[in-house]
Amino acid sequence: MQSEVVASRSADQKDSRESRNGSSHLDAVSLAIIEQLQEDGRRPYAAIGKAVGLSEAAVRQRVQKLLDQGVMQIVAVTDPLTVGFRRQAMVGINVEGDVESVADALTAMPDCEYVVMTAGSFDLMVEIVCEDDDHLLDVINKRIRALPGVRSTESFVYLKLKKQTYMWGTR
Repeated sequence: MQSEVVASRSADQKDSRESRNGSSHLDAVSLAIIEQLQEDGRRPYAAIGKAVGLSEAAVRQRVQKLLDQGVMQIVAVTDPLTVGFRRQAMVGINVEGDVESVADALTAMPDCEYVVMTAGSFDLMVEIVCEDDDHLLDVINKRIRALPGVRSTESFVYLKLKKQTYMWGTR
């Protein structure tokens, strides 16, 4: 019964997503598998199979296909503070010229965890994770501001992280 509910809910979500985005390459079962793994990335394939109505082997194949296609990743999410990174900041960046070339350069920097091109006050928003304030200053001043095309930056230093989740499901 539970697998019917999950598959049915995912099928409804897929239909609504197709109407918003044009077309979807994922069927209801793949979406249900993703939801299961978002709840618990270590959930056994047998348990996922029971929930979505597939065999363990079929789930294993589907998961591998989703990974190979780049639809999802299975990763360990850490709390930066507990692994030695005491300073996080979001940096808004304004660019003169080609935004994509600056975004590509930021993407190559290991300190930049999140890089998005935006519309609005900033051309780019970048989340950086650093060991301390000196490290943060070095990243912003000597690396980001030194990139060709970077016109200005504005830093938003995190004082306290209240919520960070990856549980948005497959809507």
